[in-house]
Parts: sequence; C-alpha cells; structure tokens
Amino acid sequence: MLKSNGFRAALAASAFLIGATTLGHAQEFSKQNYNYSEFAKNAFSEAVVVTGPAKFIYLAGIGSEDPNDGSVRHADNFLEQCRFAWSKVKSALEANGATLADIVKATSYVTDIRYRQEMRDCRTETFEGIPLPPHTFLHINSLARPGMMFEVDVVAAVAADQ
Repeated sequence: MLKSNGFRAALAASAFLIGATTLGHAQEFSKQNYNYSEFAKNAFSEAVVVTGPAKFIYLAGIGSEDPNDGSVRHADNFLEQCRFAWSKVKSALEANGATLADIVKATSYVTDIRYRQEMRDCRTETFEGIPLPPHTFLHINSLARPGMMFEVDVVAAVAADQ
C-alpha cells in the first residue's frame, strides 16, 4: 500500500512538473528560417522551424481565378498570373491574422517550365524585405482551369493567440 501511495505521489509530482514546464513554454512562439546551402540563399529557405503553440493556416491552391466568377485573369501572361495569385494569398493570410512573412512552406505549380525565371522573379518581388519560405517548384501538365499557368499553395504559422 505504501509503495502504491508513493508511486501515486511521484506520478502526481511528475505530472505537475510536466504541466508546469509545458505552461512555462506555452507563451513562447518563434519561427526561424534556415539555409544550409549557398545555392538556396536568396532563393528559398531550406527549413523553417516553428516552436511553441501556433495556429497553422493551410491555403488551398490559389491561381489567377477571378474571385467572383472563377474565370482566368491575365490570359497568356505568366508574370501577371503569378502576381495576382500571390496577392490573393496575401489577402487570405491577412483574413486569418497572418502575413507573407508567416509562411512556413509554399509549393508552386507551373504548366511550362520555361517560366521558371519569371516565377522566381515574381517570388522575389512578392517577398521583398522578408525571408523567402521553403519552396517546392513543380512542373505539371495542367491546372484546375484552362489557361491557368501558375498556382501556389501555402502553409503559414502564427502565435496561437493571433
């Protein structure tokens, strides 16, 4: 019986310490961008580490669809489709308490690999002054709507109280 009570007391003390440790860290939130390769610097972050309680925002693929009727804007103009898609991403993040700087992962889809440099220029312009998030670039056959040349999906993280 004494062993059982001692075990319960130790278990309770452990639970208290774990809870106190968890509560002590509950208010801390950080997002750090890292690069390990020279070629990735100024192109994308190779890793983002989020610690502490966070709210994650997952955006579906966003392209140049008109928000009202779904028609493709900027037909045959890759750079403008890219800019328009990123402006929609920015708006969606802001509606959820986040900014472009809070993106922890982005995946871009293009229908023509020859637009790689324009896509890179568009990203550089979009993220001017903030770290570029980790990024995956995919060349695919087609997107959701005929005429779409670019689409991006992102995951963002902010402190849980935002």
